[in-house]
Amino acid sequence: MKKLLLIRHAKAVQDLKYDDFERPLKLSGIRDAELMVVRLKANQYVPQELVASPALRTRSTADIFAAFLSLPGPILDTRIYEAGPITLLDVINDFDNEKDFIALVGHNPAMEQIVSYLSGKQVDFVTCTIALLEFDLDDWAEISSQNGRLSWFSIPREE
Repeated sequence: MKKLLLIRHAKAVQDLKYDDFERPLKLSGIRDAELMVVRLKANQYVPQELVASPALRTRSTADIFAAFLSLPGPILDTRIYEAGPITLLDVINDFDNEKDFIALVGHNPAMEQIVSYLSGKQVDFVTCTIALLEFDLDDWAEISSQNGRLSWFSIPREE
């Protein structure tokens, strides 16, 4: 069985002095990430590995999760930044089969779209939302349309 934790980056600053790729997290975003990682630990959802977009807000979110979960820093995958759902599926299909539980930290709208594509469920992915998908499969490359089950979903708070 493969388990995929999808995490949208935490709230970032909306300031034109920053290039989109380099937008840092807001203090409220850091607090939300810390809250969400506590929820993960309380539910014993600890992935073996984190894969993230290299954008600053996603890297920073992944770093918070890695620190709180005692995991190595995230593996950065440039394909995740500005990805659509098919590109995210390619990233997921390329995951190392040695790992059965991987977290992907990315951006909207692709996060909402990939949850819908993989599970058939429509969800609203506000910043720092987490979705856990489970697959009755042993190979990441076999993951495809609607063969996943949305087994847990959590948002930090209403925005």
